[in-house]
Amino acid sequence: MASLTFSSLPTCTTTTTNKPFLFSKTSFTHSNQFKVSCTAADNNENPDILPKSSSFERRNLLLGLGGLYGAANIPSAFGEPITAPNSATSCAEASGLKNPREAIRGLSCCPPLPLDGNDVPKPYTFPTVAFDKLRVRKPAHLLVEDTAYIKQFNTAIQKMKDLPDNDPHSWKNQAKIHCAYCNGGYTQVETGHPELTIQVHNSWLFLPFHRWYLYFLEKIMGKVLEDESFALPYWNWDNPAGMMLPAMYEGNIKDPKNAIYDALREPSHLPPAIFDFNYANKETSPVLPDDEQKNVNLALMYRQMISSGSSTLTFMGGQARAGLDSKDERVRSLSLGGSLENGVHTGAHRWVGNSRMPNGEDMGNFYSAGFDPLFYGHHANVDRMWNVWKAMGKQLRLDGHIDPVDEDWLNASYVFYDENRVRVRVYNKDSVHTPTMGYKYESSETPWVTRKPLARPREENVAVKAANDGVKNVSDEGVLPLTLEDGKLVRVLVSRPIEAKNRSPEDKKKTNEMLSLNNIYYSCQKFIRFNVIVNDTGKKPAKDITAAQAEFVGSFAQLPHNAGEEDKMLMKTDELFGITELMEDTKAEGDDFILVTIVPKVGCTGVKITGIDIQMVDAEPAGYKF
Repeated sequence: MASLTFSSLPTCTTTTTNKPFLFSKTSFTHSNQFKVSCTAADNNENPDILPKSSSFERRNLLLGLGGLYGAANIPSAFGEPITAPNSATSCAEASGLKNPREAIRGLSCCPPLPLDGNDVPKPYTFPTVAFDKLRVRKPAHLLVEDTAYIKQFNTAIQKMKDLPDNDPHSWKNQAKIHCAYCNGGYTQVETGHPELTIQVHNSWLFLPFHRWYLYFLEKIMGKVLEDESFALPYWNWDNPAGMMLPAMYEGNIKDPKNAIYDALREPSHLPPAIFDFNYANKETSPVLPDDEQKNVNLALMYRQMISSGSSTLTFMGGQARAGLDSKDERVRSLSLGGSLENGVHTGAHRWVGNSRMPNGEDMGNFYSAGFDPLFYGHHANVDRMWNVWKAMGKQLRLDGHIDPVDEDWLNASYVFYDENRVRVRVYNKDSVHTPTMGYKYESSETPWVTRKPLARPREENVAVKAANDGVKNVSDEGVLPLTLEDGKLVRVLVSRPIEAKNRSPEDKKKTNEMLSLNNIYYSCQKFIRFNVIVNDTGKKPAKDITAAQAEFVGSFAQLPHNAGEEDKMLMKTDELFGITELMEDTKAEGDDFILVTIVPKVGCTGVKITGIDIQMVDAEPAGYKF
């Protein structure tokens, strides 16, 4: 099997640039302006991303087979950067839990007050670190025999667990950072919108926030160990060798000093179980043979990193600006989650969280996820994927594989306690280059790069057959809104616009044909997943179609999370799925309709979809050449 390694990452500096659509403004007025310019990290490190024998085309990276992202509720560009509150007292209890009385980790997510009484965050300055002294994050599954490292990792966590609750370095307080930023702990009070909460998921805040979160945890662990070279491990789930829960996180579970172990993990998913990236629940996610599950996972990685992640928008997520939110009293509009966040990131949380716990603790709920040491190994690999994605843009000379240049992304900021227990304010713009932050990743092969799902030419016009069988078009009276029900398939026809049919190869490079699910209303208090199939041939039950089949264009999945005020428990968003390659590969480019099958997996009863159509979405504009 062809496999690739990304060991040469772009070196980036920052300056402002004009760019249309979500990720730019026409002018920048702040003094801390910057743009991204990239060069190879090392002249003698320039590995081929694609094997010379590969038929993988550049267009495969630009046109989505599974262009999974939500382009919902794109607000006006007239906002301000999201800004975390200055004061540690500007914090509230967690909200959005289905079973708050059974929240075993507690609803208090707020940080302790500064020990010195100074509640005003200071600017943060990176320590100078020589390139040969960078902290090196290594794959967790390769550290199983490194007893010295495991002992060190365990010691750091135990020392933090032993700290008192008023110490910001305690494990409890570090874990609660995720709760505060994800379950309604903080509001937009600094920008004049105390009625609106801060949510770092489902938007372009997701990757930089979690990078900063892990950065300070790693620095704190080095501090308690008196070893500045200490680095977190990463759960290497994108490589078949790392697709099970790393053994180092289990160890001797009977040892009371095993601080890496977390009792609130799903027992049936412990080693040697293979991680199912698209896991819903035991009833609707049958266990596949190991090799088959690995192949499905690699196909999903291809969709998330390549088909779905071909632009800054689709990979990083949609804009989140202060003051821009739904004014509806009972519904909060979310921006769109990036392809990686919506995919394997959410899958790992669901797969590891304990299904017997009322709120899915620990990993299965945002409020409690930070208590599990595996959370940080998982997010270290998510963070690594950000680097890999940018390296792909550099090495394949692809438009779109760059960080946002919009000033409201650059200047979005968060407040953390640093390794010296000083409250500091940090910005997205300072998180784009990991060597500047003092760390790097040990390389690992990326076999998913060449694992595009196989599509076969259809034997008949699937949509016409469905129409003859009585399947209705979404434009027919009474079809919309769709109300989903667990265990019940929904099949509808969707008309294709004239401009989508029989396009030239050049036009396909410029514009993607996307299936759009519009205004999806769902409860934020439970896990939700449904799969989306296009032009199902009926040769196998739709519920059994996996990502290894091209007809599987993606999933909608959401972990339980806060909606803000207690009476605002509904969320609203959109979701888009790329179908350009599917239509081409199945010789269906001239068809008037597509057949869309929605396969509810879990938590879908009551979910409403008020619109479904085909949208022609421009690819990233030209420019930003490396």
